[in-house]
Amino acid sequence: MRELIKVAIKSIFSNKLRTFLTMLGIIIGIASVITIVSLGEGGKTAILGEFEKIGVNIFSVRPRTDVEITESDRLTVKDVEMIRKRVSSVKYAAPVAQKFGLVKSGKRTKKAIFIATDFDYGNVSNLKIIYGRFLNERDILLGRNVVLIDRESAKELFGYEDCVGQTIKVGSSTSFDTAKIIGVIDSGSYRVLGGAAADQFPVIAAMPITYAQKIFDDVTISQIYVMTYNSDQLDEATSQVVRLLELRHHNKDKYKTENFVNFMEQFERILGIFTTVMSAIAAISLVVGGIGVMNIMLVAVTERTREIGIRKAIGATQRDILVQFLIEALLISLIGGSIGTLLGYLLANLVGPFIQITPVVSLKTILIAFAFSSAVGIFFGIYPAKRAAQLDPIVALRYE
Repeated sequence: MRELIKVAIKSIFSNKLRTFLTMLGIIIGIASVITIVSLGEGGKTAILGEFEKIGVNIFSVRPRTDVEITESDRLTVKDVEMIRKRVSSVKYAAPVAQKFGLVKSGKRTKKAIFIATDFDYGNVSNLKIIYGRFLNERDILLGRNVVLIDRESAKELFGYEDCVGQTIKVGSSTSFDTAKIIGVIDSGSYRVLGGAAADQFPVIAAMPITYAQKIFDDVTISQIYVMTYNSDQLDEATSQVVRLLELRHHNKDKYKTENFVNFMEQFERILGIFTTVMSAIAAISLVVGGIGVMNIMLVAVTERTREIGIRKAIGATQRDILVQFLIEALLISLIGGSIGTLLGYLLANLVGPFIQITPVVSLKTILIAFAFSSAVGIFFGIYPAKRAAQLDPIVALRYE
């Protein structure tokens, strides 16, 4: 076996350029798979980490979309107050209503998404306050004309981030009201494009729901976010909140709940499927690389026909010849797989920072890549090896 490996290595390195071109398909295939899987795992870890920051003891309740909802079934601010008072396991509860409108500052007018909510929203969301403060109880009680805007919009409207204390006009195309900026929030991942493209994004503004009801028509609470004291209380609190809403609105089966634990599991499955599909597409190049290995091994068999005849004439069996060429095909695949693994690791770490993802290169991924490249070498090396093993030694010795 040691002699066969030495012969295989000598044969591989005697035609370096040809061997490298043969390996190229395997190198590209393995590098692509490792890059995609590593970035996919890194992206999954980052996204699930963000969800965990929000909290696994949070759920939302909203009217169902598959049944008829009447005006009396709609969620109200009073519902939120009753959830806080009546459900002992609830730590925070916040209404959420979204309205599309406009903001004006000087001569600039931009589209805006207004999040109408109350003081608990800062606790149940992953909102980051950069400057100023969030809404408080008096803002909600008095319906104060105050807003928070995102950081990028602050720079676009005022030329600087810390615009706390400034005023802007908020409203729709028909009417505007003057509101004071009390806080600046992080713009979030939707602003990662930056540059000229950032100007196309709307302003994200949070305001008291009681103020939104003054300046907009038909402010409807789309959902209520609820946080329990710990995750063990999640199921109990979910059923109690739904029961409370049904009693208050005199209905049944009109509300549905969603919690972040289920959402995280679903999201993890979706990401896993996506990564698998992309890896399978990238692995197609491994098949192309395998065909290249078969091609070059057939050429090697033809070039070394006389050598095979001499080996057989002095006692080499069909098994010896078969193993010799299989080892050569396997070594080509393993060397290509090693280079592809290193290249994939480097590419993942090179691309990762640009898309703000820390790649996760696991030992399992590397072992699978090596196993796959070995399988390619063996599978596509069998036919040329068998062809070499079955050569008639007399015919092979006559071959020029």
